[in-house]
Amino acid sequence: MDALPGMPDPSDMLRAQQFALARHLRDPERNPPPPGIEDRRLTVYRNLFQDNIRSLLSGNFPVIRRTLGEDGWRALVREFFARHRSRTPLFTEIGREFVRFLEDRAGDAVDDAPWLPELAHYEWVELALQIADAAPPPHDPVDAADDIAGSRQVLLDGVPVVSPLAWALAYRWPVHRIGPHFQPLQPPSAPTLMLVRRDADGTVRFSELSPLVYRLLEILGSNDARSGGDCLRQLAVEAGAADAEPFLAEGAAMMQRLHAEGTLLGIRHSP
Repeated sequence: MDALPGMPDPSDMLRAQQFALARHLRDPERNPPPPGIEDRRLTVYRNLFQDNIRSLLSGNFPVIRRTLGEDGWRALVREFFARHRSRTPLFTEIGREFVRFLEDRAGDAVDDAPWLPELAHYEWVELALQIADAAPPPHDPVDAADDIAGSRQVLLDGVPVVSPLAWALAYRWPVHRIGPHFQPLQPPSAPTLMLVRRDADGTVRFSELSPLVYRLLEILGSNDARSGGDCLRQLAVEAGAADAEPFLAEGAAMMQRLHAEGTLLGIRHSP
């Protein structure tokens, strides 16, 4: 229905009320509620909104919650409510939005621990892999035949394919060790390198990587044409290996193990 001349448009009034209510629910201390709603009802809305989001985040980030303590955790989540503008309404993406909030906040003059954004990312990765719907890039079919497990030469001659459900990650901080009883003040001299992968049964597994294996996965992950042997030769040059043959043999054995655990799906044949 159109508004009468001189009267405000009802749709504009409703929109203004909705925005006022949303601002109040996000940050009740700084934003008054829209007029005409009794506080008893507003309390129900506030508790439903904040308790649901807090419960969801507590499940995604249990280490951060334990490390900060209940008061610190609640204060941080309240700031997330009040300050962050999410890019998606999906509940499964709330954890990623919390990571973005902490990454953006790291540039501000706040008293957060310097490792907090990386620890949040490390905790978020588990959920991200559990719900990931990823597939290998659309090239030639991948040969994952059983004989690969028994033949290193197959991996050297073909083009090894890294599973899209195996992520090699690098952190400045030892995120896998941080918790209530270990909160470092300075990052170590060497980065923390992790492999996070999802098994066929949906289990997400975490393991540490050596610098050489991490770099090998980087090379293989960005490669769609060179053979496994060529990738290992590149790694040998980068590592300054004096004798390439033992290096290639050890690298081929490592690719076998990566294939057996599912980090490498198999090979596609070199063009």
